[in-house]
Amino acid sequence: MRKTILLFASVLMILSVSVISPAIAASSYSLPANSARVPDSALVAAAKAEFMALSKKEKKAKVKEVKKELKKFKNAKKSGAEPSESTLLLVILAILLPPLAVYLYEGEINTRFWISLLLTLLFWLPGIIYALILILGEM
Repeated sequence: MRKTILLFASVLMILSVSVISPAIAASSYSLPANSARVPDSALVAAAKAEFMALSKKEKKAKVKEVKKELKKFKNAKKSGAEPSESTLLLVILAILLPPLAVYLYEGEINTRFWISLLLTLLFWLPGIIYALILILGEM
């Protein structure tokens, strides 16, 4: 029994060093979501000038095309076809340390974090299930 516990503890330590540490480092040094989407002001001005130079029919066609692309983007986002790397790391972390995964997902200590911590302290499995439900977007 003691050998099994030591083996389990060593596997957890190896996993924490190889999986959890990079996940925490990546989440703490990542850029805010909006900063990657801020376009260059010169590029915006050039695009605006080009759009204003179009005829009325061409403007309508461009607006229609943009709306169609926006609709495609929203549908792809809703379907969630391909999980990102951060989601995969959060799922692994939710299995090992559910409250930490909820904290990293939410970005703050809030009610969901405390619920996850309580469920994890009472029974490990409900904490894991709750964290996975939060991370995978069911709640």
